[in-house]
Amino acid sequence: MNYNNLKPEEERVIVHKGTERPFTGEYNNNKETGTYVCRRCNTPLYRSHDKFESHCGWPSFDDEIKGAVKHLPDADGRRIEIVCAACDAHLGHVFKGERFTQKKYKALRKFYILKIHSCLT
Repeated sequence: MNYNNLKPEEERVIVHKGTERPFTGEYNNNKETGTYVCRRCNTPLYRSHDKFESHCGWPSFDDEIKGAVKHLPDADGRRIEIVCAACDAHLGHVFKGERFTQKKYKALRKFYILKIHSCLT
């Protein structure tokens, strides 16, 4: 698989599972309609209608495109890490039971590696 070139900060987060500072990402307050895709491989991951305001400092979603995201036990043994199913890019962690949305079962946080294509739905 061919990967997109990443900036050093993107590589630190995506490949080496780092964390970016909250409230600094370009998509935290984005309201555009479209599909969020993996910065590393362009796989569609999330639809904008599943994004919600969590006020945590990172974009949050309460659903993903079926089969696009893998859920794995985190190395800390307490959380669930999420990665791109196509390229294993680190996407963040799942937080369950926060009751931010009607689905009331998960909020996906800590995204730095997304870009939105307004032409996709």
